[in-house]
Amino acid sequence: MLLGGALLLASLMAGPLSAAAQTTQPLPELALPKPMPAPPMTVLLPVPDARITAAISTLDDLSQDILKRTGIPGLAVAVVHNGRTVYARGFGKRAVGSPEGVDPETVFLLASLSKPVGATVVATQVTAGRVKWDSPIHDFLAAFSLGDPWINEHITIADLYAHRSGLPDHAGDDLEDIGFDRSEILKRLALLPQGPFRAQYTYTNFGITAAAQAVATAAGKDWARLSETALYAPLGMGATSSTHADYMARDNRAASHVPGGDGYVISDKRQPDAQSPAGGVSSNAHDMGRWMAMVLGGGMADGTRLISEEALLPATSPQMIRGAPMAVSARAGAYGFGFNVDTRWSGRVMLSHSGAFALGASTSVAMLPELDLGIVVLTNAPPTGAAEAITASFLDRAELGRDTRDWLAAYAPIMAPLSAPVGQLVGAKPPADPAQAAPAQTYVGTYDNPYFGPASISETNGSLVLTLGPDHRALPMRHWDGDTFVVYPVTENQPAGSVSRVTFRAASPGPATEMQIEHLNEEHLGIFRRPD
Repeated sequence: MLLGGALLLASLMAGPLSAAAQTTQPLPELALPKPMPAPPMTVLLPVPDARITAAISTLDDLSQDILKRTGIPGLAVAVVHNGRTVYARGFGKRAVGSPEGVDPETVFLLASLSKPVGATVVATQVTAGRVKWDSPIHDFLAAFSLGDPWINEHITIADLYAHRSGLPDHAGDDLEDIGFDRSEILKRLALLPQGPFRAQYTYTNFGITAAAQAVATAAGKDWARLSETALYAPLGMGATSSTHADYMARDNRAASHVPGGDGYVISDKRQPDAQSPAGGVSSNAHDMGRWMAMVLGGGMADGTRLISEEALLPATSPQMIRGAPMAVSARAGAYGFGFNVDTRWSGRVMLSHSGAFALGASTSVAMLPELDLGIVVLTNAPPTGAAEAITASFLDRAELGRDTRDWLAAYAPIMAPLSAPVGQLVGAKPPADPAQAAPAQTYVGTYDNPYFGPASISETNGSLVLTLGPDHRALPMRHWDGDTFVVYPVTENQPAGSVSRVTFRAASPGPATEMQIEHLNEEHLGIFRRPD
């Protein structure tokens, strides 16, 4: 689970957010806006450098306080100002039970911070002339389909990076949960119910991944190699990678953690290569500082132009409204290509993104281009609000000289559901007098599903077992009531403690003809049928 579209940092810091407005007809073509000369800026809330310096000086205490209040194992923070990293520190432990502490070189999973990083990889290829933001995906991935011939011909890299493709929220994540690889997930997106094209913002990992795959194809390289040669190496980001194997091989690595016992336990179960462009980057505070300085520098790095301003500006400019404001005085949130683009109460533009894995990572970045100021926070635990609280407090202190609220208290209740168990039976007690199940052979067999593929029910040592996915992941089943059983999946989108009902329908007498799996039924595609 990666944080959805708003990524609550932007929502709370820049204004209320509600459901996105929709139109009924797809737009015929959506050209990128042409940059216009910026008018002279009138700064109504000037920020002296001394205030920024004072805010930086509070980061040690702020980070230690957040670490203590949340109990997370470790975190790292970097701040850039005027083109250079002015602060980079680590706090806490890389892994519980280990003496090694976090430092600025400790590598973390970035989760959805991979999206803005990946957008700058795309911008290098726009700069090189290999693609345009408005290049149709079909030019490079001829087989890519969303199920509608007109959309297939017209959907662009920009559409997918702005989350305006019509794919449903987090499309394809459920396929990743049960073991499908990138190519197979992208093939199956056409089977999902589609929303209006270019008319609403709906956050997807595999939409962005499809766009990145198209760019990599245009460049003649796989995505991880393209990211390395086009961005990481030229920027000197030697600890950054888009492959999970590189992250796991780092000596100075922050392990992923999940709640367990009286605190946190090492998990290291999240393998995000399938959605690498959207969630699979790993990096450290120093490398992310170099990346922020390049973004704030308009594509310049150490005096060398890495990305043209014309290629980077569309990514960091509003391209899609994330949602209509809840009041006439509120600010609407926007999304560029991989970046949240918002206006703070000071009037300054803020570029931001957050990321989270329920299986053990939470991250946040925020940049104020007008101040040439940015901060990134990396943590090795599920989302608690820690990363966003540090980011938000720092920007308050830099602009205003004080916090506008207790940011951790504001974020914590919003973040808690992101790593909470799911399923209608979570916390429910089994029926005291359940109806008897049918004989095991009523349920045993193979069932088909066009989206998820086959699933099988087998009997092992007197108990039923559900097997799903291409690598045959087995879930022991427990009888609940009548033809209803439960399984206990543990995946990125079903954190520990989740409960999923498996309900059979059977002709009486005779074998079950279909089963519905609750945790795969969010888009009403979770019904598996026995072949005739």
